[in-house]
Amino acid sequence: MKKLAVEFIGTFFLVFTIGCVIVSGNVNPALAIGSILMVMVYAGGHISGAHYNPAVTLAVLIRGRIKTGEAVQYWIVQLVAGIIGALCAYSVTGSNPNSIHYDYTANATLSEALAAEILGTFALAYVVLNVATSKNTAGNSFYGLAIGFTVGAMAAAVGKISGGAFNPAVGLGRSIGDAIATGNGMSSSWIYLVGPGLGGTLAGIVFKMLNPDDK
Repeated sequence: MKKLAVEFIGTFFLVFTIGCVIVSGNVNPALAIGSILMVMVYAGGHISGAHYNPAVTLAVLIRGRIKTGEAVQYWIVQLVAGIIGALCAYSVTGSNPNSIHYDYTANATLSEALAAEILGTFALAYVVLNVATSKNTAGNSFYGLAIGFTVGAMAAAVGKISGGAFNPAVGLGRSIGDAIATGNGMSSSWIYLVGPGLGGTLAGIVFKMLNPDDK
């Protein structure tokens, strides 16, 4: 239960921060998003592994550091936390629809948005596997910085293409929250499941290929 509680807290504050910072007028929302992920990773990494992301959990499952049953529990908790985090952001921002709505931008095509989500998630999951699960980096003190900066960098790089979720708990959580709060449709929400899912899968496979002796 402790692991699931940590996954809920970390995912909740990640999604909550995203919803609030988007409408705050902050000139650099990617910095806030990367920062909240970094501190939550440091806060919970020693308990749950601090995934806060179903795609990361999938990569860790493929890599062999979590069992299937536990991964399913993580996925459920992460998605629920994402929905609640989105709804809380919507509430505290005065029911601002931009705090909860999630979609790729009008200037991007569907294929561009999907590619951005795949690549951004791959980068994140690849970094997580190498800094937080590899025997060659065990006990390091930089894992939170590496993970947080990866998300911040990817959000800054492709956030204006796909929305920069790289995380089904963020993309689907906000989309489901949007449907609950405003009744808006979820026509493109599948991008935030398929894109991160493919990115996490590729990261897990690549890690195993590059580290065949790290079981």
